[in-house]
Formats: sequence, C-alpha cells, structure tokens
Amino acid sequence: MMNAEPERPPLLTLTDAAAERVKSLMAKSDKPVTGLRVGVSSKGCSGMSYVFEYAEEKIGLEEEVESKGVRIYVDPMAVMFIMGSEMDYKEDKLQSGFVFNNPNATNVCGSGRSEERRVG
Repeated sequence: MMNAEPERPPLLTLTDAAAERVKSLMAKSDKPVTGLRVGVSSKGCSGMSYVFEYAEEKIGLEEEVESKGVRIYVDPMAVMFIMGSEMDYKEDKLQSGFVFNNPNATNVCGSGRSEERRVG
C-alpha cells in the first residue's frame, strides 16, 4: 500500500462578503480579468501589508484559490503570510477593506485589518 499524502488545508478561504466584494471589483475593471492577485508589501506596523491588483491570468508559481465563484491568485512571496487565513470584507462608518483572519499569526498589529488597496 502507498502512503497517502495528508491533505493540505486550504491556503485561503473567503467569506461571502469577501467574494461579493471581489466580484464587484472585477466588474469595475477596464479590461477582462479572471480574478484578483494578492501579495505583500513592506509597510505597516508589522512590516507587511497586503496589496491587491487585477489579474488577467495566473503567473508563474502563484497559488490559485477558487472559492464562491471568484479566483484569488496568491503571489509566492505572500503564501507564508496568508496560509490558513480567512479573507473577509468589512465596512463600517470609518473604514472598509479586506481583513485577513489568520489563526497562525503571532505578530498582529492593531485590529489585524489590512487596508484595501485600489486595484487597477
């Protein structure tokens, strides 16, 4: 008998609110896109922040996550910061943006919110 590889947990899960926001952003693109690309940038109090851009296709070694009718392409450099996270979208009177709830995060700044970057 062959040893079965343990099934890897999902890299990223999306809430309904996040999926709807991704759909909304994709609809606003000036050109056809297949999803959003998420990466990390050296900013913020923890040294990293999430950045988003429109994606026309998967590039190189990116991870592709399909969930709730949308695609998210994860930059290889962002995988270790995102693994096991839930991507949500929150909106209130003072701010709105994607929020990554990562149970593996040990050094989270403030509320753990990542600001949504304008895509396009």
